[in-house]
Amino acid sequence: MRDTESDLRKVLLCLVIVVAAPLVGATDHIVGDNHGWNPNINYTYWANNQTFYVNDYISFRYQKGMYNVFMVNETGYDNCTTEGALGNWSNGKDFILLTEPKRYYFICGNGFCFSGMKVSVVVHPLPSPPSSPKKGKPNNQSSSGGSVIRMKSTFWGSIIWCLMIFLGWM
Repeated sequence: MRDTESDLRKVLLCLVIVVAAPLVGATDHIVGDNHGWNPNINYTYWANNQTFYVNDYISFRYQKGMYNVFMVNETGYDNCTTEGALGNWSNGKDFILLTEPKRYYFICGNGFCFSGMKVSVVVHPLPSPPSSPKKGKPNNQSSSGGSVIRMKSTFWGSIIWCLMIFLGWM
């Protein structure tokens, strides 16, 4: 008779792997890097040194209860107002999935926007996969589209790995 506790562990491990595999190609951009989401930091400089793609995350780390994050439109960003906010977060570790290629605007809604707690980021579409090389010409160029291919192959690789676990090959 099989050990049900061992089987449960295998199932949970496979679920974690399969759920996490599609996220391998995504990047988590921590706003302000090690400075976090705080007043008097140049977030424009930070954002200009990042490249955001669809399905990346932007995450805000800050003192819960003191600060927050609002997604606003350009007017809300320019005027530091939360009227008509498109989303708001206040957990202190907020992960926001960037789902569309467009400009996003984020501000702190507790009045700290006027102290520089606002950031605007441009999200680019995912690069298309590299085309196959023409006959007789090797393709030695690297492409950022490789992350899309890695993401798909990692997903299927994780499925195969889970099957191997259940068949007792691992």
